[in-house]
Amino acid sequence: MVTDLQKKTAQAIVNIFETGHPQGDYGKVTLLVNDWGHLTYGRSQTTLASGNLYLLIKAYCETPGAALSADLGEFLDRLASRDTSLDNDMTFRNLLEEAGDDPIMHDVQDQFFDRVYWNPSLQAATAISISTALGIGVVYDSSVHGSWRMLRDRTNDRYGLVTAINETTWVTDYVNERKDWLATNPNPLLRQTVYRMNTFQDLIGADKWDLDLPFRVRGVLLDEDVLTGGTPVRASAQDEDERTLLLLTPPLRGNDVKELQQRLVDAGFSVTVDGVFGSRTDDAVKQFQQSQGLKADGIVGPVTRTALGL
Repeated sequence: MVTDLQKKTAQAIVNIFETGHPQGDYGKVTLLVNDWGHLTYGRSQTTLASGNLYLLIKAYCETPGAALSADLGEFLDRLASRDTSLDNDMTFRNLLEEAGDDPIMHDVQDQFFDRVYWNPSLQAATAISISTALGIGVVYDSSVHGSWRMLRDRTNDRYGLVTAINETTWVTDYVNERKDWLATNPNPLLRQTVYRMNTFQDLIGADKWDLDLPFRVRGVLLDEDVLTGGTPVRASAQDEDERTLLLLTPPLRGNDVKELQQRLVDAGFSVTVDGVFGSRTDDAVKQFQQSQGLKADGIVGPVTRTALGL
């Protein structure tokens, strides 16, 4: 089990990757041309295209005392439908930046990113027998950046399971595999994010498996005082199979919906596996969420995905 300081260290590494700051930049708005994620926002730069920006702003608007809940609430429908015209809506972008100064937004983001990224990362790491702070940090970074499952499976296929080749060897192989994937990616923006894996290779080379302090990440010193008290490129490595699924008009369609439906069937719920997210799928999702003690809102984000094993 990682300590609170190790958790802060792992999150600070990713915060530096995302915003250049160990504590993150809660009001950071980024838009890169040709980035699949489209508009990204906040401490861990959640994306419009994944649907997670909708979930974050929805959580903020539902929090009592949120200073800009009424203003941002007017954009929820467009966020839910992943309206990419929001990329260049300066009223919306200015509101996001302003909300970054609201202490309530800080709390909402901390809780949201723990719930959506950190806790599922811990579960994903535990599921494959990764327990070191550095190993968990690698899983967390990939969960935030995107395409964790695809590279995990590729590493398993090429080198073997963690339990077969030991954790440090597997994590090293995974980092090398992900670095090669990023470096040769057809998306030129992703090729620029190889620095993330360079950082982890440096930490592995320095035998920092416990993330013991101090050390530097992209020139930024991380020590206990920093954690308790050049701009990197932010390009989403998420693919369309990682989008948030929910009932919309017109309904969402695709292989990711079909995989969701099959997992629901496997879990004992009645739904047609047709790749269309309709009302019956929405009902089945809510029933599944209720059975797992989750918020039964029919929204299949990272938390529900993890519970379903997606």
